[in-house]
Amino acid sequence: MKIKLAYGRSGLEINLPDEADVTVIESRFVPGVADSAAALRDALRQPIGTNPLRDLVPADATVALIFSDITRPTPNHLILPVILDELSHLPAENIILCNALGTHRPNTEAELSQMLGAELVQKYRIEQNNCFDPSTQVYLGKSALGHDQWINRVYMEADIKILTGFIEPHFFAGFSGGGKAVMPGMAGQQTVLGNHDAQMIGNRNSTWGVTIGNPIWEEAREIALQTNPTFLLNVTLNKDKAITGVFAGELAQAHDRGIEFVRQSAMVPVVEPFDVVITTNSGYPLDMNLYQAVKGMSAAEQVVREGGSIIVAAECSDGIPDHGLYGQLLRDAGNPATLFENIMNGKTQQDQWQAQIQARIQLKADVYVHASGLTNQQIQDSLLIPCDDIAATIEALRQKYGRNARIGILPEGPQTIPYLVATPAIAK
Repeated sequence: MKIKLAYGRSGLEINLPDEADVTVIESRFVPGVADSAAALRDALRQPIGTNPLRDLVPADATVALIFSDITRPTPNHLILPVILDELSHLPAENIILCNALGTHRPNTEAELSQMLGAELVQKYRIEQNNCFDPSTQVYLGKSALGHDQWINRVYMEADIKILTGFIEPHFFAGFSGGGKAVMPGMAGQQTVLGNHDAQMIGNRNSTWGVTIGNPIWEEAREIALQTNPTFLLNVTLNKDKAITGVFAGELAQAHDRGIEFVRQSAMVPVVEPFDVVITTNSGYPLDMNLYQAVKGMSAAEQVVREGGSIIVAAECSDGIPDHGLYGQLLRDAGNPATLFENIMNGKTQQDQWQAQIQARIQLKADVYVHASGLTNQQIQDSLLIPCDDIAATIEALRQKYGRNARIGILPEGPQTIPYLVATPAIAK
């Protein structure tokens, strides 16, 4: 039985025994739109809940246009040129392209050219959000949950604020897209730490597919709306990274429409948990590092049994990564139980949310990692189990759990979100 997993840029084929009890879990395939430029242009001119974008932008306005960073598969090279064409009545110097880094590292010149196209990088000013520098931020007061709201100054000072991104299920924010372009995308570190603290991450509603009642999702939208965004353009993608839908207009209405579109295709019911779940992190660029690969682990967590095993295939071309505190938090803890305890009882730190979720998963199941970009020692230092050969690991686990062990496979990782039918928080 040959199965191709999304892995890096080219994929990874695995071969499992034909007699194994294997269930492949995939979302409903939605074909890409016939003409992406036309679909994007039509959405800008016939938006949801507001006027066409061009009509909202005076000729003397300044514009901040937010785009996703290198860790997201958002087709910026398709989206931004169409938006900028609608803003052709403005001089280029009136437009700033804002890289929604959140707490991620700045993208290199080469990465920006890869993401946007060299012509746009040369033509427009680019503001890469620096969440660690308070002098680049303005204070908007406290959120409804009492968290300080610090947002990028360049973005806030623009007359027109345009948010872009793509919508997929998210492992603690419910769904991506929408307000996440602003928070965490253009937010200060203090704001991100508040939204991602241990109690917020630990809330039962902070999970895949949940919006209403999810404090992380609700606060992200609240903060984004507080900045008075002018326009949202979000897309949905299939496993081939082709645009399947375009949702543009007023932030809340357009995002809600896109969420329902994704929910219908990405959420897949599962009757009973598996002994073993093989997952990915949806291939490049989502599987660039181990930090991002926790999302794939979390997708598998939804349908693995207590005491079961998860195998994650993620290329990790960017390593752990070296930047941020994620790797250090893992190394300092020494084991998942201590890691979880440290986070729940300590001061909020950058990247602890990813470590917290990883620890929670590991307290439920063993986690194996197949990653050509990491050494076995790096994987072990990250409290995980190296997996050089997925087929051999499956054979060993069938010895452990029995030859009839139930094996679930998520070839596209978190692009498909399985849920147990008895789990109402996910199913709603």
